[in-house]
Amino acid sequence: MSDTIEKRLNDLGVTIPAAAAPAANYVPFAQSGNLLLTAGQLPLANGKLEAVGLLGTHLDVEAGKKAAKLCAINILAQIQAATGDLERIARLVKITVFVASAPGFAEQHIVANGASDFLAEVLGERGKHARSAVGVAMLPMNAAVEIEAIVELK
Repeated sequence: MSDTIEKRLNDLGVTIPAAAAPAANYVPFAQSGNLLLTAGQLPLANGKLEAVGLLGTHLDVEAGKKAAKLCAINILAQIQAATGDLERIARLVKITVFVASAPGFAEQHIVANGASDFLAEVLGERGKHARSAVGVAMLPMNAAVEIEAIVELK
């Protein structure tokens, strides 16, 4: 069997969920030329927010990394919804990771690794990306992490 994104996901035991609907007045993704931009994705699983509160107060770094991985899975769900085929990903260009952070919490970059490591593993060379990891006071719905992506399509 060839080494596809679907096979790597299966090997990791990850199923891509249905893409989440927007929670307000925006679209879940937008395409301009061969670039696809996703709206910020939250750590949702089975329609439920899985990680809430501030990193450094309510959640530790490991919980934050798991939340970031869930956000990355939901990014793939949006790409799947937009394209119909994850193999259309030419390259993950950039992700921006927003981490709800308690005062003094300075490990946003480590939390972001939960998404970066997963995306690199699933997408291979196509998953190597630029990244920003930003600490914020609060995110929508009290989510612990939110991630948006820019993807180049084939």
